[in-house]
Amino acid sequence: MANYPSIDAELLRSFVAIADHGGFTRAAEAVNRTQSAISMQMKRLEEDVLQRSVFERDGRQVKLTAEGQILLGYARRILKLHGEVLTTLREPHMVGSVRIGTPDDYVMRFLPGILSRFAQAYPLVQVEVHCEPSYQLLHRRDLDLSIVTREPGTEIGQMLRRERFVWAEAPGFNAHEQRPMPLAMFNTDCFCRAWACNALDSLDIPYRVAYTSPSLSALMAVTNAGLAVTAQLQSLVTADMRLLGEAEGMPELPSCSIVLLRNERNQSQVSETLAEHIVEGFRL
Repeated sequence: MANYPSIDAELLRSFVAIADHGGFTRAAEAVNRTQSAISMQMKRLEEDVLQRSVFERDGRQVKLTAEGQILLGYARRILKLHGEVLTTLREPHMVGSVRIGTPDDYVMRFLPGILSRFAQAYPLVQVEVHCEPSYQLLHRRDLDLSIVTREPGTEIGQMLRRERFVWAEAPGFNAHEQRPMPLAMFNTDCFCRAWACNALDSLDIPYRVAYTSPSLSALMAVTNAGLAVTAQLQSLVTADMRLLGEAEGMPELPSCSIVLLRNERNQSQVSETLAEHIVEGFRL
């Protein structure tokens, strides 16, 4: 059997930090090491362990080589498993409960995988999920964690991902050509509804909000029936729907942020561990 050199987890952790922060200086701050220590680690990684370059250096900026891109995917997976092993073995009987709030939008798209992995690691923890719109979750004080959608410039909490809104309709239908254009949108308190209406107003496109609901599944059912056009986050639009853009005369929509809020007054190991799973789940 070939005797390959092992890759220390700390080397991978520093490597990922450099990739995420775009340079050695900020990466050193993130992993609480000196810049010289980080440089020595990467020299060891490239020259002794891998025997190939993983960075292209351009002054103070660094970019990943093709080999570095490959390593980054493996490094994230290795560190994730490393953390899961240590956490599971150190606290195999972690018990308790955690209350999480999320809009209906993210329940089917993101939560199944997140909660499945969390349940496998911590089968004795009870998770209570509350589905409400973001504007309602922002006012609740009884939840441990909340996943909410925020407008650019109003982000608080930990950024999970940034996405743009897109127009969508059912294939084979032309609801976007009707005048006034029928829309299927969330209720009036949702800022994405205001974005969609303002964008149509900017091009003087007549429209009517024909269907409203706090439920994404209800809006998608109406849209899939060919009855209306909707505007949603791109990751929530299913592959069988048709995206609409400039070619169809539709205005461009802005991006928004999905963030994770922690209840600072009610932190626990249980809630923080679930928070880590949520962050990783949205990254995947």
